[in-house]
Formats: sequence, structure tokens, C-alpha cells
Amino acid sequence: MCVDYRDLNRVSPKDNFPLPHIDTLVDNTAKHSLFSFMDGFSGYNQIKMAPEDMEKTTFITMWGTFCYKVMPFGLKNARATYQRAMVTLFHDMMHKEIEVYVDDMIAKSRGEEEHVVHLKKLFERLRKFQLKLNPAKCTFGATSGKLLGFIVSERGIEVDPDKIKSHPRITTSAHAKGS
Repeated sequence: MCVDYRDLNRVSPKDNFPLPHIDTLVDNTAKHSLFSFMDGFSGYNQIKMAPEDMEKTTFITMWGTFCYKVMPFGLKNARATYQRAMVTLFHDMMHKEIEVYVDDMIAKSRGEEEHVVHLKKLFERLRKFQLKLNPAKCTFGATSGKLLGFIVSERGIEVDPDKIKSHPRITTSAHAKGS
């Protein structure tokens, strides 16, 4: 089902809540030795609508008139609203134990014991606010991984080779030298 929110989006003021700077997030994540990459399940649909805003999402079907109780896909300010929720819920953990970019969460640690502590704290918070992860898109206890177009590891930051291969005009230094 698809609901057309163009009229609602047109009259909604822009929410300028900032998304994290990708370079800062990647810099904060690199140089750690263990990572867990997690993805929020059905992202925006986990954010409950304010009761006074539910009627703005009303739609009609042949079975009746309905409205959303959770934030539907397609709203102008969905990304900003989701990021604000994540900052509100994880403000004390961000830039220390975890990084959050909309519905992507990264737990980072220097060792195994510390990683378990960080994940326990993160899971307790997720459970407290009834947020779910998509297990098919989660990786736990990795020594490196893809993050927003980069590979992060204890060595630092590298460009994701898949990003280079996918663009025909960009070559790696080995290809440029004729190797």
C-alpha cells in the first residue's frame, strides 16, 4: 500500500535536525579492535506518532478510514525525527561506546570484555524503548567492517573496494601504475 503524503509534506515545516557528519562518525569508529554493526528493524516504523499528529496520516481504504500509530515511510522529516530519537535515547553512549547514523548503530570497543559491556548496555536501552534490530543485517564482534562507504578496523580507515570497482572511471593505485 502506498499513501501519498505530498500535500502533508508541502505544508510541513522542514526539521533541520542534523544527521551526523559521516567523516566524524567514521573517524570516531576507526582504531577500535572490535565492532558490532546493527540495523534498526523497519527503521522509521518503530517511532511512535504523537497522538495529535496521527490524524494527519489518515488514509481511506474500502474497509474504512485509518491512521498511522507509528511513523510511516514517506514523511518529509522522517530521517531527522528518527535521528533525533536516537540521539535522545543514546546521547550518553554516542561518540564513546557507539555511533548512530539514523537506523545504523555501531558498537565499538578496544577489547572483548569491554565490547560485551557496551553491547549489554546498548541492548538494555533497546529493550527499554522497545526498539528492534534486523538480525539479518547485524554483524557482532567483527574486527573490521563496512561503514558508510568505508572499511573501518584497528588499522584505521580504508576505502571500500566495492565502491571503487563499481565506478568505471576510478582506479586503484595498483591499476594506475600498470600492476
